[in-house]
Amino acid sequence: IKIYSLHVDCRVTSRFAHTVITSRIVNHANESREATFEVELPKTAFITNFSMSIDGKVYPGIIKEKASAQKDYDAAVSHGHSAGLVKITGRKLEQFHVSVSVAAASKVTFELTYEELLKRNLGKFELLIKVQPKQLVKHFQIDVHIFEPQGIRFLETDSTFMTNELTEALTKVQNETKAHIFFKPTIDQQKINPELDETLLNGDFVVRYDVKRRATAGDIQIVNGYFVHYFAPHEMPVFPKNVIFVIDRSGSMAGRKIEQTRNALLKILQDLRPEDHFSFITFNSKVVEWNSYLLQATVKNVESAAGFVQTLSASGGTDINRALLAGVSVLDKAESLPERSVSMIILLTDGQPTSGETNVEVIQENIQKAVNGKYALFCLGFGFDVSYKFLEKMALSNGGIARRIYENADAALQLQGFYQEVATPTLMKIEMQYPENAVEGLTKNNFKLFFEGSEIIVSGKMSNELDLLPVEIKAQSHSSDLTLKEEANVKEKEQVFQNQSYIFGNFIERLWAYLTIQQLLEKIISAQEEDQKTLEEQALELSLRYNFVTPLTSMVVTKPPGQQQAELANKPTEAG
Repeated sequence: IKIYSLHVDCRVTSRFAHTVITSRIVNHANESREATFEVELPKTAFITNFSMSIDGKVYPGIIKEKASAQKDYDAAVSHGHSAGLVKITGRKLEQFHVSVSVAAASKVTFELTYEELLKRNLGKFELLIKVQPKQLVKHFQIDVHIFEPQGIRFLETDSTFMTNELTEALTKVQNETKAHIFFKPTIDQQKINPELDETLLNGDFVVRYDVKRRATAGDIQIVNGYFVHYFAPHEMPVFPKNVIFVIDRSGSMAGRKIEQTRNALLKILQDLRPEDHFSFITFNSKVVEWNSYLLQATVKNVESAAGFVQTLSASGGTDINRALLAGVSVLDKAESLPERSVSMIILLTDGQPTSGETNVEVIQENIQKAVNGKYALFCLGFGFDVSYKFLEKMALSNGGIARRIYENADAALQLQGFYQEVATPTLMKIEMQYPENAVEGLTKNNFKLFFEGSEIIVSGKMSNELDLLPVEIKAQSHSSDLTLKEEANVKEKEQVFQNQSYIFGNFIERLWAYLTIQQLLEKIISAQEEDQKTLEEQALELSLRYNFVTPLTSMVVTKPPGQQQAELANKPTEAG
């Protein structure tokens, strides 16, 4: 079985990425063989299409509601379940895997399409393409087109497998608003050495870029009656932070985990700004406050904290409830903090609550009551023994986010990286306002905090007769209350995307659907039970209408007669 061609074709239009992976395989044997198509794609993406063509006959994947797909599947497969076609394979990726039996001398073409909205992180958008053909491929190419009407500020490619020979196969062409990246290595360039048929192509191919920003009230783009509004102010003064680190030192953290935590915290201490205030709470079955007050991040206090961090050792149970309540209480009783400042609690734990209050629902209630919207709670789950669902619900209910820290050699870097994302809040209480009678289906337009290096995105649908779309942004910065205004000329804005040959026409509408579904899925996690059903119905309706494989839909992959008839591709979630 030979892959004779593998093409990755990716078009990014205004942060929205549409990727098509096509693999052509031929069976040179004189009997039938199994052909496998294995692709790793970003977890943030939704699969939107898949098909297999065998000897000219096309077997498409059909996207259905998850429950009804499962029913069809159970009927087709009487002998119990086979594994799903998609599984999480790491921090950023999930793997789609399908195989089909191919007759002697026959060919099969696999084609997978997925879409995602690139998220700005620490000042960059990242397009990640996993390359792993596992054999030499005669026609191998990666073709990336980027179009950013705001202008491309910088662009870089990065790869874990590049050699001098392979670099010769890479071309980058860029003008003001467009970039084209093309990578087409010959068979000889792909070889680890000339004698062996082993491939160098194994790892990540990454494109990173950022756009130019001129307008203070962000940038609005419009296609076919749908708009998207990007807002990422830069060079704003940074709010002082009041941060409580709540660190698990129960027995399961012993060894490498507590060591990585110590290393990360020592680095994070160095990153605190002099005007920040901070404290540590560590917990097992007992809760220990390093200091019962918030301390300013002076050189002396940071040194003293570093001394404390170096003594962290791990044993005992896990009392998450009392530790978090203690953290809230330190913030509650803090005095003489900077008037305009941002308060946050960062929890790091690697397990389930085992001491004190162990009922996760009671803990969630206690914490939400205590935080009462005043502070942001970020929950970091270390490894796979945590109840990620519990941490995610707690974070989303309290204005923060949850993140899994993978137990790899780079865990300390993951922890630091997370801290850097939340280290520089520059705006709070951001309201993005649009004329009510002229805009419908608006995505989330109120944001608690904006961090330097990230980006706020709002999308919606405009009523037909609009010539001008006025927007108003209200927010608090460290020095003042801001009101920013802008008017977008609808005709002019729509002009921008006309005659762009590689734009898929309704991309802002698909971007709107993608963003709406992602936000509904997030809402479902922290919603009351009675509201969950309505939110799920809305997300399901959009997933089906726009053909996205989301946690509420499944793709039924059909195969030629005589083979296992149907297999399911489901979207895995971090909470399992």
